[in-house]
Amino acid sequence: KIGSISDMTIFSFHPVKHITTGEGGMITTDNKEYYERLKLFRTHGITKEKDKLLNYDGPWYYEMQELGYNYRLTDFQCALGMAQLKKIDKNVQRRIEIAQKYNEEFKDIEEIKTPYSDSKNSTSAWHLYIIQLNLEKLKVGRREIFEALKAENIGVNVHYIPVHLQPYYQKRFGYRLGDFPKAENYYSRAITLPIFPKMSDKDINDVIKAVKKVINYYRRRI
Repeated sequence: KIGSISDMTIFSFHPVKHITTGEGGMITTDNKEYYERLKLFRTHGITKEKDKLLNYDGPWYYEMQELGYNYRLTDFQCALGMAQLKKIDKNVQRRIEIAQKYNEEFKDIEEIKTPYSDSKNSTSAWHLYIIQLNLEKLKVGRREIFEALKAENIGVNVHYIPVHLQPYYQKRFGYRLGDFPKAENYYSRAITLPIFPKMSDKDINDVIKAVKKVINYYRRRI
């Protein structure tokens, strides 16, 4: 069960996620020590709990015991997130329907690899729907396919740029292009197609039509 298989699990509530609070997130843990430290970390490292104070100078007293940050969600953000729990099942089901439609329409296109999904043993919530291009069967690279889909008014994206290619990690740890060839190979082929609960059937068909059109145009013919 997600949230119970590691010491801590982090959930994002970014606007594009299944549940959003505008920004922010949530951490779950079953470790009491981690829980107490997380409470400090989210509030500037400050505690007012009397049994945790090193000193006590009155009911107004508090201590900054660690270097923390202002990571607290507001009440308004929490209310927004809680309200979305009421429709989460419906929204996930719609994402599943969209993914199934994409899978069915793209399954016989050799130039496209659809996302792996083990529907017999698990259920994906389909946060993203990422296709991988078989570049050996295309006359152009990922960028040209991406730009062609954009020209068809399809809101494609790429998830994600490998971490080791980011300047900070290259400078800090000395990573270079070629260090993680499998991640780089995936990145060179990946395109994320639109998938969100408010997509209409027409929206879905527009995406499918555009993908087929672009792939057919750039298909390498022997």
